[in-house]
Amino acid sequence: MQVSLLQCQSSRSVADNLAFIESQLKQLERSEDVPHMVVLPECCLLFGGQESQQLQYATRAEDSELKQALAELAAKYQVVLVAGSIPVLAEDGRVYNRCYVFDLDGSVLGQYDKLHLFDVEVSDGTKQYRESDAFCPGNRIVVVDTPLGKLGLAICYDIRFSDLFRALREAGAEMIAVPAAFTKVTGEAHWQVLLQARAIETQCFVFGAAQWGLHNGGSRETWGQSMIVSPWGEVIAQKPQGTGWLQAEIDVQSVHSIRAKMPVINHNRFVSPQLKS
Repeated sequence: MQVSLLQCQSSRSVADNLAFIESQLKQLERSEDVPHMVVLPECCLLFGGQESQQLQYATRAEDSELKQALAELAAKYQVVLVAGSIPVLAEDGRVYNRCYVFDLDGSVLGQYDKLHLFDVEVSDGTKQYRESDAFCPGNRIVVVDTPLGKLGLAICYDIRFSDLFRALREAGAEMIAVPAAFTKVTGEAHWQVLLQARAIETQCFVFGAAQWGLHNGGSRETWGQSMIVSPWGEVIAQKPQGTGWLQAEIDVQSVHSIRAKMPVINHNRFVSPQLKS
């Protein structure tokens, strides 16, 4: 199967972000007879200077124009689309940071709401990040059956929580997509090592699709370095800087070969917590 990750430099303009994504899909190199998965980064259609700016674009899922636009792209370009994340209105007036997975015809295969919210202090121009001011955390893990295999979902800050990834593995994941918008400071320090650690621990392919560069006139800066990591922890491909595609052909059967030779899940003497829906 083919996997393509799109590194973006998204802004506050939904129209501009959609136009960029479609321009890249038009140029996507692909084999017609090979299943193709595309992974977009976190906040792919709307990257504001502050988390609260997501609120003005949030609607109920059934009314979401952002969701519909992404579904149409999946159908038009005949890809399984892991659609980064978009804001969807929650019951308490905040928003879910939600990742949809669309099939080749644009239908929804699954959806995931980011579980862990980024409430931290970082030594950069923003200083303090408070996702919980605008976002509502999700309440369940998600593994999606896709035409290419079983795909676990996580978003950005989730990568720091190994129990989540272990639960995804136990729920059947063979691959895990991680749409992200890591800050430059935290990305430079931890992004690669966390992606490789999660791949090694779960014995899954891990797809880290990232935002990169200065956004909205320099109000935010993200690290980039989108990366595809094998279940053995090898970096198969990466895009350190710039926007555009990162691609690789992968064999999901290699996941099962590695697990058979080193059955760590059977050797583990601890039980990971399972989040219930």
